[in-house]
Amino acid sequence: MFRSLYAKLAGVLVGLLALTGALALTITWLTAGLYHEEISQKLNRELARHVVGEKRLLHEGVVDRAAWEELFHMLMVINPGIELYLLDPGGRVLAYSAPPEKVQRSAIALAPVREFIDGHARFPLYGDDPRDTRGQKVFSAAPIMSEGRLNGYLYVILGGEEYDSVANKLAGSFILRVSVWVLLASLLVAALAGLFLFKVLTCKLRRLSSAMDSFKDTEAPDGYVTMQMSLGRGDEIQRLGVAFSEMARRLKEQMHALERTDQQRRELVANVSHDLRTPLATLQGYIETLRMKDGKLTEDERCAYLDTALRHCRDLNRRVAELLELSKFDAQEIQVRCEPFSLAELVQDTLQKFKLAARAKGVNIETRAAADVPFVHADIGLVERVLDNLLDNALRHTPPGGDIRVTLASGPGRVTVEVSDTGCGIPADELQRIFERFHQVDKSRNRYPGASGLGLAIAKRILDLHGAAIDVKSTLDAGTTFRFDLPAHS
Repeated sequence: MFRSLYAKLAGVLVGLLALTGALALTITWLTAGLYHEEISQKLNRELARHVVGEKRLLHEGVVDRAAWEELFHMLMVINPGIELYLLDPGGRVLAYSAPPEKVQRSAIALAPVREFIDGHARFPLYGDDPRDTRGQKVFSAAPIMSEGRLNGYLYVILGGEEYDSVANKLAGSFILRVSVWVLLASLLVAALAGLFLFKVLTCKLRRLSSAMDSFKDTEAPDGYVTMQMSLGRGDEIQRLGVAFSEMARRLKEQMHALERTDQQRRELVANVSHDLRTPLATLQGYIETLRMKDGKLTEDERCAYLDTALRHCRDLNRRVAELLELSKFDAQEIQVRCEPFSLAELVQDTLQKFKLAARAKGVNIETRAAADVPFVHADIGLVERVLDNLLDNALRHTPPGGDIRVTLASGPGRVTVEVSDTGCGIPADELQRIFERFHQVDKSRNRYPGASGLGLAIAKRILDLHGAAIDVKSTLDAGTTFRFDLPAHS
């Protein structure tokens, strides 16, 4: 029943209000009686003195019965709730207005009486009640003097038996009942208001708890992410919610990153085993053939076998180097060191490396660049790697008699590079995947030996580091054009 925070707060609130109400009723009941006694004693403070001044109640220590009876009847008509007692100088009761069978004391302690008469008492001041051997009540008192001598005291009990009965009846009074109902209504309103406020204040906490449960069960914390709040504003629950949303978002990103990494790991193992198996098998076959036919082969045949094995060794070494290079890009271990340089000169230097191979294959390779091509701001080594991969790919797929062209053009703040060829082209459904690692348009790998499917993937990673995109356009049996741009040096 009290498992939720709202239920616990509601229980505590109701308990505190109930305790407060009980204490308020008790304190009101007790202080109301004390207040009434204090007011009564203050209002009747001079009552005994006035009576003594009007009537001669004692004469040489003897009670004047006629005066006493007259005083008694007069005060009973005016205020039937008081009781009169005549005391001698030692406090012994000489006469009284109460019924004889009700009086239980024969003497009254004079210490409170003297304190009252001195005028330094703090009200309410209690004196002995003659009706009760242990009880005390508020009173009024005055000394009875005769010719400068103290003959006794007039002791007036302000709340007699009649007062007791009236006080007991107050429990059923209309005012008391109204006061109790008003107090209970106030407590009820306070309880309802408190419960409503607790519900409002815990609403965010409930939403946060629901979002956490949702994240735990479905890994989808978006139930609270919609509450976009500033960490610098709001209460602790709001800041906790924002912190949880951020934590959940990072966890999801890390989980997705782990999933991608695991998927890449599986793809890498499968692709590496498939990509390296062919050159290794070929290399093994030629070496075994050389060993078995060593004495039967001519010198030319032996050289041909060795050249083929060496070519496959170089191809295998190149593929391993590309795999290592791509893994560094994926792990973000490559640092880009940008500097201004002439892209036209870099293109010329790069073309020189491919002209001999292009001439041997019968492919024409050239560059076209405007005279006003500005310097670019990039990593010269990485840009050269991009050009190497694009030219190698173009040369590999361009048949004899074809053309390869590198074009440079300047634009607003950028320099555009186009590498085009007149090769076999790429099918339209393959264009979106050619930058994936190990992806090859020709799955048989027999048409273009040495292709690893990693060159374009590496080129795209390098351009991504420079914040540049690479586009490709291709037509089957007509050629392919790769295009990218780099920021011009200002």
